[in-house]
Amino acid sequence: MNIPDGLHYTKEHEWAKTENGSVRLGITDYAQHELGDIVFVELKPVHSKVKKGDSIGTVESVKAVSEVYSPVSGLITEANTELETSPELVNQDCYGKGWMVVITPPEADELGSLMDTAGYRDYLAKEAK
Repeated sequence: MNIPDGLHYTKEHEWAKTENGSVRLGITDYAQHELGDIVFVELKPVHSKVKKGDSIGTVESVKAVSEVYSPVSGLITEANTELETSPELVNQDCYGKGWMVVITPPEADELGSLMDTAGYRDYLAKEAK
């Protein structure tokens, strides 16, 4: 399972990466693997305000429909519209081309409550038991 260093992770299996005062979000390799083949992605539009814990969109796979939650509050400044026509990018490259939205948070300190790579790895190990 791919769990890159330098990202923040949630218990709901989202990842967050800080970039020039903004936060890029997506779902983890674990999440996309558990969902199976992703066939549809719907994201909140650019300029939507979200609070920590709000849904930023839904991911539909052959197995289930899942909400994707924001680990930070802020304004969605980018949405990966390529996922509308190529939702399989989430399966193929969830940390790269399969990113979902970029949020500009009013305060970046919300990321401090998220797990680092080692913490997320430990969390997955405990969940597997």
